[in-house]
Amino acid sequence: MIDYSPFLISFEVAISTTIVLGVVGIFISYFLAFSKSVLADIVEPFIMSPLVLPPTVLGFYIMYIFGLQSPLGRLLNNIGIHLLFNFNGLLLGSIIYSLPFAVSPVVSGFRSVPKSIIEASYTLGKSKFYTLLKVIIPNAKYSIISALVLVFSHTIGEFGVVLMVGGDIPGKTRTASIAIFDYVQELNYKQANITALILFAIAMSTLIFLQILKRFQER
Repeated sequence: MIDYSPFLISFEVAISTTIVLGVVGIFISYFLAFSKSVLADIVEPFIMSPLVLPPTVLGFYIMYIFGLQSPLGRLLNNIGIHLLFNFNGLLLGSIIYSLPFAVSPVVSGFRSVPKSIIEASYTLGKSKFYTLLKVIIPNAKYSIISALVLVFSHTIGEFGVVLMVGGDIPGKTRTASIAIFDYVQELNYKQANITALILFAIAMSTLIFLQILKRFQER
């Protein structure tokens, strides 16, 4: 019998991460795409670092910074905010680890918007926020949708970061990818295969959707 709880946890984390990064990612992308500040050049490598850092390295530093070993972790713990080995830990790790997937496509989409229509909006007296909401975002909608799909599919399959930050607690932090690892350790290859096939189907579905979206964007 299939244990569906890891899938429910994975979907809950993926949906929550997608919602958070869908909002936060747009403002970060706007800053990186249009800011001429040196700060943008400093911030962007940190945002993109999860693409090149091993998940265990990223997970370790998240665990260290928000754990009781650090002043920040002790402060959060004293005021009742616990960010490790619970759902909050899964969400925190997923947001940090999936941030590049939320930002990179949107930055490219924002930079592809013709400057003429952005400047026309400013000439008409519209604010930067209005221009972002009514001009830039609609013209970069395919990039934004692609970013959201990438964040969702990437979060569904996370392993290293969520394992270190959230742990392996059945019914609480055991995601589908962690469940596969546990099944293999138990030599339960049948359940591991079923779980892996479901994740594979989800991943392929998102890739097919992105390919279809690319066709629409080209048209």
